[in-house]
Amino acid sequence: MPSHIISETRGHVGLLTLDRPRALNALSLPMVRALTSALLAWRNDPAVQVVGIRGMHRHAGSGHTEPFGAFCAGGDVRFFHQAALAGNPELEDFFTEEYRLNHLLHRYPKPVVAFMDGVVMGGGMGIAQGARVRIATERTKMAMPETHIGLFPDVGGGFFLSRCPGHLGEYLALTGYVLDGPQAVLAGLADGVLAGDRLEDLWQDLASQRFDNPHAVPAWVAQHYAEPPGPAIAPASQIDRFFGLPSVAAIVHALEAAPLADIWARDTAAALRRRSPLMLHVALEQIRRARGMDLADDLRMERDLIRHCFHPAHLMRSGAATDTVEGIRALAVDKDHAPRWHPARIEDVTHDMVRAFFRSPWPAHAHPLRDLE
Repeated sequence: MPSHIISETRGHVGLLTLDRPRALNALSLPMVRALTSALLAWRNDPAVQVVGIRGMHRHAGSGHTEPFGAFCAGGDVRFFHQAALAGNPELEDFFTEEYRLNHLLHRYPKPVVAFMDGVVMGGGMGIAQGARVRIATERTKMAMPETHIGLFPDVGGGFFLSRCPGHLGEYLALTGYVLDGPQAVLAGLADGVLAGDRLEDLWQDLASQRFDNPHAVPAWVAQHYAEPPGPAIAPASQIDRFFGLPSVAAIVHALEAAPLADIWARDTAAALRRRSPLMLHVALEQIRRARGMDLADDLRMERDLIRHCFHPAHLMRSGAATDTVEGIRALAVDKDHAPRWHPARIEDVTHDMVRAFFRSPWPAHAHPLRDLE
């Protein structure tokens, strides 16, 4: 299979381009492996001082492609669906290797600059949030929308969402709310906003720079940022008031009890009612546990969770019977947008159903991410 990754070096900079524009650069296993291979090769190469990452964009109808306009829409969920139904072991490989890539980026010894133009979701966030410099634009559409498809915000989502101000992380994890560029900066998920039409110039300029000190890279990029307005994501007091409550049921019931004039609360409650009830509970527990974890422990926890998403033996389900496979079917395969969640209601999810997701299916010495530091 093609890797869909363009890897090159110019001067003292390593450049990585996600080149699968027809799929909004959704990550495949070959893409994960190609990114990992390039980063490992450059990690100890003294000739490479900085790494830049971007995505390719395809114009609808024309088929014309060009750099920027889309970063990465996440993992290849159609592959997840097919692999789960077929029992393909590459599904396990994908998540293990993707999470290792996330850890590699977060711990990379050289500055990584992510050009987060267009869609930055799911697995794309896993790549971008590991970067030392995260550039957003006015076209950025950033989200962790996994509860839409019966998943949870993985790829280190527990780690970086739990570090957002107040209870914003819970809000983003449960609702999948889409942030624009300035909002991403306010959330602590981007470092600055650059006009989209200036990205190409900065990409080329980065490739011509020589940095005596890696700490100079963020400052060099920062001098190019615009001064965007800072629109509120929603009233912070509202988010903290509701999403600081102890359970999903408490959050939804409080939102539904808000005055009729509170459109935000009503719309938020309605959105949560459409998500997987089970995975809303799992995601809330994930974010709150992750606040006390380092990155490696969070990724190990998420690897446990993703295994249970496709093989929830404690619920006596597997394959097409899981909320994850059903959610992908409804939203990305058949596109009927009518997932049959089980349980069907938030109120029917029990503590035992959720707690079992957080029991590792592996002993510590055999965990696939046991060596992450």
